[in-house]
Amino acid sequence: MSDCVFCKIAQGEIPSNKVYEDSQVVAFHDLDPQAPVHVLLIPKEHIASALEITPENSAVVAHIFEVAAKLAGELGLQNGFRIVNNCGKDGMQSVQHLHFHLLGRQQMGWPPFPAA
Repeated sequence: MSDCVFCKIAQGEIPSNKVYEDSQVVAFHDLDPQAPVHVLLIPKEHIASALEITPENSAVVAHIFEVAAKLAGELGLQNGFRIVNNCGKDGMQSVQHLHFHLLGRQQMGWPPFPAA
């Protein structure tokens, strides 16, 4: 998708502070971190949201979780971490490209946001 910022990051058109890359996935530090460790994991293939996961493309989601586990070890998240996926308007998805937030190195609260 030509106007997708995450596609441009995955293709190297927009610089990012990458912590991992392979043929399917890119992981990079979030520009507006919400925790001491805040990494975004995205598939290189454009998938707009979790609503577009199908049997044909779902393997990349499992691979993203494998990468998240690897990165958690490398980034010192032995005490735990949170993986978040926002989907759609009500889920507060800000970029229309499937992505997962890996957050850690602080204790997380619940619910994640105060009641409105």
